[in-house]
Amino acid sequence: MEMMGGWDDAFGPDGPFGPSGPFGPGGPFGKRGGGRRRRMFGSGELRLVLLKLLGDEPRHGYELIKAVEDLTGGSYAPSPGTVYPTLSLLEDEGAIAPAKGDETRKAYEITDAGRAELEERADEVDRLMERLAGHGERRRAYATPEMFRAAGNLAGVLKNKARSGQLDQKTMEEIVDLIDELAKKVERL
Repeated sequence: MEMMGGWDDAFGPDGPFGPSGPFGPGGPFGKRGGGRRRRMFGSGELRLVLLKLLGDEPRHGYELIKAVEDLTGGSYAPSPGTVYPTLSLLEDEGAIAPAKGDETRKAYEITDAGRAELEERADEVDRLMERLAGHGERRRAYATPEMFRAAGNLAGVLKNKARSGQLDQKTMEEIVDLIDELAKKVERL
C-alpha cells in the first residue's frame, strides 16, 4: 500500500503536524511546549505590571500571578521565581510595602513613591496593559476548549491512520478534499 505524502510530509518540519504547522507544537492548535517562546516581558516590564496591579488594590504574590494570567487570557502566568524577587525589589525601593492586616500570607500595597512612579510612567504602563489585554483577546479568538477538542480529534484520527498504514493515495485525496471543503465553509461563516 503506497502512501501519498506519508508520515514525513504530515509530521515533518513543514507538515501540518510538524513543529511549525497549525497542529504542531508551535501552531495555534498544537500542544504547548516544543519550540522556544518569545519572552512575555522586556526588562522592567513585569515590575511595572506588578506595581500597576498593586496600585489597583493590595494583593498577595499568588493573586498577582493570577491577575497577570487573567490579563493574558490564560496564556501566560509569571513564575513565583520571577514575581517574588520583583516584589522584594519593589519593597526595597520603597514603591510597595506590606499591607496592614493579620493574614498569614504577605500582601503588598502601593506606597506614595510607587504611585508617583506610576504617574510619571503612565503612558508606558497604559501601552503595556493594552499589549497584555490584546494578547488575551487574540488568544480568546481561537483558543476555546471546544476548538482545541475538535482540532485535537482531527489530529489524533489523522495521526492514527498514518501510523497504522491506512492512508493509501485514494484515502489521502478524500481526506484532503474534506479538509479543503471544511476550510471553505469556515471561511464563509
